[in-house]
Amino acid sequence: MIKVMVVDDHELVRTGITRILNDAPGIRVVAEAASGEEAILVASTKKPDVVLMDVSMPGIGGLEATRKLAQLLPKLKVIVVSVHADEPFPSRMLKAGASGYLTKGCAVEEIITAIKVVAGGERYIGADIAQTLALKRTPGGASTPFDHLSPREMQVMLMLTQGQKTQVISDKLCLSPKTISTYRHRLYEKLGVDSDVELARLAMNYGIIETIGGGAPP
Repeated sequence: MIKVMVVDDHELVRTGITRILNDAPGIRVVAEAASGEEAILVASTKKPDVVLMDVSMPGIGGLEATRKLAQLLPKLKVIVVSVHADEPFPSRMLKAGASGYLTKGCAVEEIITAIKVVAGGERYIGADIAQTLALKRTPGGASTPFDHLSPREMQVMLMLTQGQKTQVISDKLCLSPKTISTYRHRLYEKLGVDSDVELARLAMNYGIIETIGGGAPP
């Protein structure tokens, strides 16, 4: 029996996926979580074999949660299930330790197949994601300004676009407020923006986020 945990900040999505998977032979959902922080805590106690991970969630989000889970539970397999099909998310999540990547528009049968494949020790990439990754590797392939950010810069950028304050980001990432401010100014320089609002608008233009999450800089 493959034990699965479903991580998504929308209860309706979690409930729907859980019901579907519990009807699939050889698969059992043993836990759910609504945030990256909760996923880390729950996975440490429930010990699932596979985690279905959303990307855009409040708090540290799916990227940092995947990275931490890969460090804490090396045998755990993470499959990303996200609305984000475009770069830089697929590459970032796979580099962070994910074993699979699907879009939320995929068929139920594909989620089940992906779970079985990654539980067996292999990677599973949806066809649309595989095409995106292949195009990026070709000469002249599409790129975004965000491709040049480090993993930590990417994480801070996502949290800033959610409107999270410096102290909140500092606490969640276990970094000093001064370090977070340094990351903010480095992001401004690399991306050619002057404020968190401009940063969020740029992220929206490239499909990194769907809406501007909040406030002005602290």
